[in-house]
Amino acid sequence: MDLNSITEVAAPRERTALPAWRPGDAFLAGGTWLFSEPQERLSRLIDLPSLGWEPCAVMEQGLRIAATCTIAALDRIELPASFAAAPLIGHCCRALLGSFKVWNAATVGGNLCLALPAGPMIALAVALDGVCLIWMPDGGERSLPVRDLVRGPQATALRPGEILREIGLPAAALRRRAAFRRIALSPNGRSGALTIATLDPSGAFALTVTASTRRPVRIDLPALPEAGDLTAALAAAIPDGLWYDDVHGAPDWRRHVTGLLAEEARAELAGGGA
Repeated sequence: MDLNSITEVAAPRERTALPAWRPGDAFLAGGTWLFSEPQERLSRLIDLPSLGWEPCAVMEQGLRIAATCTIAALDRIELPASFAAAPLIGHCCRALLGSFKVWNAATVGGNLCLALPAGPMIALAVALDGVCLIWMPDGGERSLPVRDLVRGPQATALRPGEILREIGLPAAALRRRAAFRRIALSPNGRSGALTIATLDPSGAFALTVTASTRRPVRIDLPALPEAGDLTAALAAAIPDGLWYDDVHGAPDWRRHVTGLLAEEARAELAGGGA
């Protein structure tokens, strides 16, 4: 879709060339959502891919993902065999249903910053202790856990003029065993509920719930729970008002299937499955 209100596109090659933020600006990464509907309040786009960030980097500390890394590039990354949670990346990439054109344009950072409940990159990053590196407009930086970045549908903790630079997934989180479950109302529909359970070598258990809730929910327990304990933990962590309600699923259905998926994931880890 043409954005007829845009009068300027800035393409900085380095951080010092970033223009001062002003009302009417939008940071452009893949643009798959930005160009999907009218954006009448916008007058200038600031192109982030022009900064030339390396898409992904595997390091001793873990995985560093640039905000401009595309879903396709992330799906192609090869991780060390010691990173037991590596299959989660492919599962979450495929949870973003779209054509190859979308996969090669949509970005990890865009998925996080759009903050839709069904954003699978949000689920991946929250489940694996992702931390955002954020560029501040005064030239400084700050870090923020991804679980604190997304506050609700299309609402984030980013302040005006701030840029999500990258997401770091620590090696310790990538070494956890993980179980992924997802459901939608139709075979190619948007996620209605998505759960990721992880089990640390120390025995600590975590359950991440997205798509069925207005913001990501992470439940951390010191050990693998019994089925009833997990059910109780879900009920305590997700009040009625936090279940999401839209055409992709009613709150009561989302609550029910989230419980089923969470138990399936817990049982997989309890049984020693991959």
